[in-house]
Amino acid sequence: MGNEMWKLKEGVKLEAEEVAKIACALKSLAIYTALACDNDDDPDELKEVVDEGLEAINNIFEN
Repeated sequence: MGNEMWKLKEGVKLEAEEVAKIACALKSLAIYTALACDNDDDPDELKEVVDEGLEAINNIFEN
């Protein structure tokens, strides 16, 4: 996948906080997938983290 597929929206500066939200969402998905059968997971908390990550992606990248 080349860099030409990932274009920042005009005027967007890549903020560390937005990158961190994306990273946390991806890490949460990886952990959730690994422990999907475990009853100790919290799908509502995971959804919140993932939604924040998706919002961060939408804020900085063009569709």
